[in-house]
Amino acid sequence: MSLDEQFASVAESVRNWKKKPSDNENLALYSLFKQATIGDVNIAEPSDLIAKAKFKAWTGRKGISQDDAKKQYIALAEQYQSKYA
Repeated sequence: MSLDEQFASVAESVRNWKKKPSDNENLALYSLFKQATIGDVNIAEPSDLIAKAKFKAWTGRKGISQDDAKKQYIALAEQYQSKYA
């Protein structure tokens, strides 16, 4: 299975977890997902509180390659799998 296929499979399983991760855990997953699928932040900083938290989390991943972000996302999701699936 290629990295892209593995990433897509893990991302789909995360969407179907029975429990929601904590806000910080969710932001970590979100920021890695965005970095893996889009790359570095490409939008202006929003003013909405939740959107701003997501933006800051994603900005913290700046410079990580998309492949490395996919690997980190997979590892983090596997770490949380038993807790939330």
